[in-house]
Amino acid sequence: MQPKPTVRGLPVYNPGKPIEEVKQQYGLEHVIKLASNENPFGCSSYVLENLLPNAKRMALYPDGAMRELRKSVARHLQVAEEKLIFGNGSDEIVQLISRCYLQAGDNVITADVTFPRYKTNAKIEGAEVIEVPLNNGTHDLLAMAEAVNESTKIIWICNPNNPTGTIVSAEEVTAFMQRIPSSVLIVMDEAYYEYVTASSYPDTQSMLDDYPNLIILRTFSKIYGLAALRVGYGICSPAIISELNRVREPFNVNDFAQRGAQLALQDQSFVQACQRKNSDGLEQLTTAFDRLGLNYFPSQSNFVFVETGVPAPDLFEHLLKQGIIVRMDESWGFPTAIRITVGSEEENQAFLNALEQFLQKRGTISAS
Repeated sequence: MQPKPTVRGLPVYNPGKPIEEVKQQYGLEHVIKLASNENPFGCSSYVLENLLPNAKRMALYPDGAMRELRKSVARHLQVAEEKLIFGNGSDEIVQLISRCYLQAGDNVITADVTFPRYKTNAKIEGAEVIEVPLNNGTHDLLAMAEAVNESTKIIWICNPNNPTGTIVSAEEVTAFMQRIPSSVLIVMDEAYYEYVTASSYPDTQSMLDDYPNLIILRTFSKIYGLAALRVGYGICSPAIISELNRVREPFNVNDFAQRGAQLALQDQSFVQACQRKNSDGLEQLTTAFDRLGLNYFPSQSNFVFVETGVPAPDLFEHLLKQGIIVRMDESWGFPTAIRITVGSEEENQAFLNALEQFLQKRGTISAS
């Protein structure tokens, strides 16, 4: 039995290596995972303390309309409830948008090095993917606007961009939006929104009334530390929400996930603490990279994309043997680059020690 032609040959998403697998493979008792941009500080203790009572509801279907979660998020964002849609992670909303709006003969525009599911889901629906090269690790919005043609249906912008961590500014986004026809959907994926500290970052929510073709994606998987529960959401016009709900599965966000997200919103002090710790961790990593003479993209997320000067697979293997999991991907087109999730101070230092040890061994830096 053969799959449909648009599925044949598609790459399979390769997540970061799981901790238990690395422990077994290398005979390790302790492993640090800095590969999947998870929150190293977990989730709020308030969530852990109050989520367990929901276990008694496991025999019941979750609320398919997500009424309580919808009210909580709407109140937190100060946005109308009818402008929200929820998914099994924001990945599912990427899938819903593609399923709802794309068909053979259409095209989408995306960066050439960015979150890969935009491209995969477009191809599944038979659409062409136009990839625009990054400009110094950042979305080239001018070139993306120039790539639009009569067949363009969606433009995907990951801001901050995964895997480079860079952002496009409010000024750039405003100029870009003014150039794009209203018939083209603009999807701003803001999965790392809560980590951003730059004052130039765009307030996309304030653009929704002026640009009904704008969709904003966010998630509870990153700073809220609920990656295992899989809760993402989209903010856009009620008209788009209505269409997306036609292709959404009836009970796509489970009851535990809905309740966990509601609880997480109630502990913003945890979010603020994670923001501070992440900024400190970014400074710890980039200060060391500067000392070692390594180039990296300026990050506004909870990870750093760094050029190490040595083959990424070799460094990746060395780090695994030290019990440290990072991220590398040949499809990025950066053969000596890795992406490191910001960990705790101790985890960051363990990574930096192992990195420096390997670079000294390879002779790319001198022993200190």
